[in-house]
Amino acid sequence: MGLGPSTTAADSSGSESIDAHWMRMALRLAREGLGRVEPNPMVGCVVVREGRCVGMGYHELFGGPHAEVRAFHDCGEEAFRGATLYVTLEPCSHYGKTPPCADLLIKHRPSRVVVAMQDPFEQVSGAGIQKLRDAGIAVEVGVLETQARALNAPYLKRIGTGLPWTIAKWAMTLDGAIATSTGDSKWISGEESRREVHQMRARMDAILVGSATVLADDPMLTARLGKDEGALARRAIRVVVDRRLQIPPTSHLVSTAREVPVWVMTSQEVMDQATGREKLAKLRDSGVRVELFPKEVSRDSGTFLREVLRIIANEGGTNVLVEGGPKVLGSLFEAGLVDQVECYIAPKILGEGGGMRPVAGQRVRKCIAESIRMSSGVWKSVGEDLHFSGVLSRQG
Repeated sequence: MGLGPSTTAADSSGSESIDAHWMRMALRLAREGLGRVEPNPMVGCVVVREGRCVGMGYHELFGGPHAEVRAFHDCGEEAFRGATLYVTLEPCSHYGKTPPCADLLIKHRPSRVVVAMQDPFEQVSGAGIQKLRDAGIAVEVGVLETQARALNAPYLKRIGTGLPWTIAKWAMTLDGAIATSTGDSKWISGEESRREVHQMRARMDAILVGSATVLADDPMLTARLGKDEGALARRAIRVVVDRRLQIPPTSHLVSTAREVPVWVMTSQEVMDQATGREKLAKLRDSGVRVELFPKEVSRDSGTFLREVLRIIANEGGTNVLVEGGPKVLGSLFEAGLVDQVECYIAPKILGEGGGMRPVAGQRVRKCIAESIRMSSGVWKSVGEDLHFSGVLSRQG
């Protein structure tokens, strides 16, 4: 699971508390569920008895046993009773895909439960913690809460705002071009970067592009992985923002819509012409889901994209990867709808007039102080490329 050999608190470094040490282990466990548990949150649980880890578990798959259940079965009832549990999110108190974890804990009686953060989901939201306390189990809340919130930021955003976590991804040259002046973009990034992007796609609920990308590249937008990796991949919905309904019925997306879902988001204005109505009928006959937005919504890019994202979230979508062109990315940034950036920089130069920039925008920024900034970010080498992964700052 990538936790290393540590099973005792003796490995805790510096002045970190014992509780923080074990909670950090639970957080590392929780991350193992990335891309497999959504729309549920990632949760890890560690069972500690007499200073030693005697059991652990994490939520592995959507609909499967929760972290506390796996940890209980990992250590057994005897070790579980009277132990201290470290869990990264409040134990659930309601019946969903599985029975309430709070009931399991009450039945098998750990002496203490340390929770990183309360679950904001309305059917839990403090009820699990209160249920444990009412049963006489000591509960402490807030250990490494900041880290727990960062881990489940996509889940928290969807629960709190009704919008998914939106990730803008692009590859560009050293001088900032995503394609040549003729539109050629294959391949700017190297093979290792492209493989990493396929792994990223395999963790997404939806992949979003604009109609210009479909017309220029005719992409599949699927995760192409090895046999072992592919068995665990999510099947992301492929979403096309296409206000004028330009997507060709012969495109790869449309021809494979019955195998992997395709949603086309367009305007009711396409119904004003017979050609638009005919094309819409053909798309639906091919298995494409077409959403028609009111004219007053679709005419404003920011409003239109916000409503597209809201539909994705309403269907349980937590993570959306945007691989659209400059206009789509620019509109998302200007509307404040981007949460994370994944940028690959290749050691290539196209020169003056050598292509498009990755993010277009209507607002003219006259100084660096007005730039969109990251609150955190990590650089790493991927083959011959550099990869930047960062979360946007939120102001105001």
